[in-house]
Amino acid sequence: MTFKRKVRYGMVGGSTSGFIGAIHRKAAALDGNIELVAGAFSSSPKRSLKTGKELFLDLERVHSSYEEMAEKESILPEDKKIDFVSIVTPNYLHFPVAKIFLEAGINIVSDKPMVMGIEKAEELRRLVRDKDLVFAVTYNYTGYPLVKQAREMIKNGVLGKLQKVVVEYSSDWLLNLIESKKKAPVDIWRTQPEKSGRSLATGDIGSHAENLASYMTGLEIESLVAVTNSYTPGMELEDEASVLIRYHGGARGILYCSVVAAGEKNNLSIRIFGNKASLEWSEPEPNYFIIRYLDAPEKTYRCDTDYLDPIAEYNVRLPAGHPEGYLEAFANIYTHVAKTILARKEGEEPYEFDLDFPTVTDGARGVYFINRVVDSAKSGKWVDMGFDPDKY
Repeated sequence: MTFKRKVRYGMVGGSTSGFIGAIHRKAAALDGNIELVAGAFSSSPKRSLKTGKELFLDLERVHSSYEEMAEKESILPEDKKIDFVSIVTPNYLHFPVAKIFLEAGINIVSDKPMVMGIEKAEELRRLVRDKDLVFAVTYNYTGYPLVKQAREMIKNGVLGKLQKVVVEYSSDWLLNLIESKKKAPVDIWRTQPEKSGRSLATGDIGSHAENLASYMTGLEIESLVAVTNSYTPGMELEDEASVLIRYHGGARGILYCSVVAAGEKNNLSIRIFGNKASLEWSEPEPNYFIIRYLDAPEKTYRCDTDYLDPIAEYNVRLPAGHPEGYLEAFANIYTHVAKTILARKEGEEPYEFDLDFPTVTDGARGVYFINRVVDSAKSGKWVDMGFDPDKY
């Protein structure tokens, strides 16, 4: 589908004094077809107003709270009303913000993790079904063209029967804040259970690793056992997790995540082994992946539309040789969501490739994973995942 008008959105959280809101705004704006028109950018009305001014918004649509925003935006005429809301708050606010806007009949794009608890994840799944709304979660690494290409090749049996998945996301952001910037853990919201939830490393970046593995392979976790560590003095939540995974169907997995891996910035990488070949992709070099065959020379794929599958080609933005990166992948999520919402509002069937974005079900899977890792680490035992992707 092509855009017939600009898609309007509002944002909750994401003041200009923070980091992640700007990333979402840049991604949404990249194609020029999605327009920010409203927001409740902070729990501080003064900071929200300041952000609205800096973003040159109509100040009548800059709200002092998300409750006020949901009430006022939902009663606007159709040609003014926001088509969706982007949630970029700390984790503990994801659920109440998503719920109030869904109940107001407004579509959602939410940062991950979707919510902090399994019951709340299932409540959102039910609400999305009952309201028949679009709900996307910004697991943005699925937006890379070669991630989609790898998924298609795996789906078509190029690797054979899947046997092993090894996925890692390592970073030093917490260590850097503490050691280099002399910031105490108590001053960082992600280290605070009441704001972050039961997990730090797994919820922050381990959930991205889980989602990437799920998206590329199509495998569902049957059970897992986890060991977590807290190297940071005085911190209750884990800053590292190592997880062994049993998938339905017999494949096995290893997942590692850390926010205290000195020298690592955002090292997300995955290796997938089948009985015919293996595949390796790394986010620091996202425009290439390698397939290593059992009985043939290895082959390197690059982001080149001359030989990509149609769904991967659909997500390519630049001629071969030009690097496509993080913002482009992020923008693919927003663009697909916007096109899907617009098609549905105009009574059309969304294009199948535009439906290729992480949904409320993917968000719920991530919430189950985070909580099962914590459960296992506390008990020292294997725990069942217990997630049903087809429940709703």
